[in-house]
Amino acid sequence: MVSDLELQTTAYNSTQQRIINYLKAGVSSGTRFFKAKYIAKELGISSRAVGTNLALLAEKCLELEIVQWGYSTSTTWMVKARQYLN
Repeated sequence: MVSDLELQTTAYNSTQQRIINYLKAGVSSGTRFFKAKYIAKELGISSRAVGTNLALLAEKCLELEIVQWGYSTSTTWMVKARQYLN
């Protein structure tokens, strides 16, 4: 579990913050699967930029659990909110 203080100290660049905001809106009801190409289209950035940033966020994002899930026509990512302490 993650404390509020830890959530406040994680810094993201503007692209990463846009991706996180997009993912948070999608996982409000639980676990969800996202394709990088659809995130890219929605946010107006390249699929490569989405994939690169999601790989980084999978390591450092404390708010969301991000797992690379599949590689079919576009990389699929499993995302769910992490539980944290108040």
